[in-house]
Amino acid sequence: TLRQQALTDDLTGLPNRRQFRQQLAAALDAAEEHSRPFAVLLLDLDHFKDVNDSFGHATGDDLLVMAGARIRGLLKPSDLLARMGGDEFACLLSDLSDRAEAEALARRLLEALQGAYRLQQQDVYSGASIGLALFPDDSDDLDALLRYADIAMYQAKLAGRGSYACYSPELDRRAHEAMQLHARLKEALDLGHLRLHYQPQVDVVDGTVLGAEALLRWQDPVLGEISPARFIPVAEATGLILPLSEWVLETACRQIAEWTRQGRPLRVAVNFSALQFRQGDLPQRIARVLERTGAQAHWLEIEITESVAMAQPEKAQEHIAEFARMGCRVVLDDFGTGYSSLAYLKTLKVSKLKIDRSFMRGIPEQPEDVTISDAIIGLAHSLGMTLVAEGVETPEQLGFLREARCEAFQGWLFAKALDPEALTQIRAQGRWVPPPAATDLH
Repeated sequence: TLRQQALTDDLTGLPNRRQFRQQLAAALDAAEEHSRPFAVLLLDLDHFKDVNDSFGHATGDDLLVMAGARIRGLLKPSDLLARMGGDEFACLLSDLSDRAEAEALARRLLEALQGAYRLQQQDVYSGASIGLALFPDDSDDLDALLRYADIAMYQAKLAGRGSYACYSPELDRRAHEAMQLHARLKEALDLGHLRLHYQPQVDVVDGTVLGAEALLRWQDPVLGEISPARFIPVAEATGLILPLSEWVLETACRQIAEWTRQGRPLRVAVNFSALQFRQGDLPQRIARVLERTGAQAHWLEIEITESVAMAQPEKAQEHIAEFARMGCRVVLDDFGTGYSSLAYLKTLKVSKLKIDRSFMRGIPEQPEDVTISDAIIGLAHSLGMTLVAEGVETPEQLGFLREARCEAFQGWLFAKALDPEALTQIRAQGRWVPPPAATDLH
């Protein structure tokens, strides 16, 4: 009938947003009468836009139908599942015994939705972020429950996606802070208030500046200086990371071209986000930026984390091989902190590994950190790769790196991240004389 059509989602056959609100209103009436708790669960598929962009909307539609079936398969017959629009689903979980039961279901849903979808003769991955709000603990108002579940879902995305969160007043405060940060960050990007600084990468033996890592800096006129640790998760959760990453790449390439024109070319490493790395046409995008700015490819290092490379190993291999053909070097960051397969590491055309700062902190006092760092250096050399150690702050750490034959380091022992003019001045002064360090640190 027409009434059924008006309450049903055309694609999945599930109840739509309108029907969900009607059922939620009825559940509120019944619950107030019988004092039965229930939960509203909002679920947003992760990386769904990537699937649409890479495979087309028909494949995206197939994924939505399959995701809906997976969710429905884990719910009780008395629970309601609806498609709210786009890649967002909602569940009304009735007859709950307590909050823990709702959280247990959220964990099962996340696990089910992380599995591969077989689409277009290949495995496609999505995952989900989930937010929960409970009646009567959080609210007895329909709109408030939906808003609170949405706030919790947003917090789950901020936490790195693939997770769930339950509403709390503290979560509400953090969500408002994140929304303010997002608005200010978007304005800073539009108005050109962001800056790139460059942390030098230095030869451990003779103190020559070999390269630099481009690092984003933001001084907001209202909020003051804001750490990347605060604003990068917000950018990733809201999708702002893509235009932000494009700005960083363009700005770094313009600086590469400028140093080359000055007769003092320098290799610059640019960090690539997970969302950016999943773009199917990323090599072509980089090529266009290089052409537009006049930067030569061999002065650009494309830096990705170990976890990004291993999330989709086949795609990573394709991209990295294409970068190598273009003449760009590829650096694997945070090595040793994730779950790299050594078999994949052998096949990736990576030029350089970075030893994570977490290992440097314990050198030379912690034997475990010394042993792990030694092993990483030996592994990289056996595969024909060079190394950079991050977070080097003491002469003793530098002494260890010299003994272990690590080629380069970056850290406050030499300099913090500098603006382009300051780095140019340091390079003009000639090589840096490393301070004396203790020896025999193994």
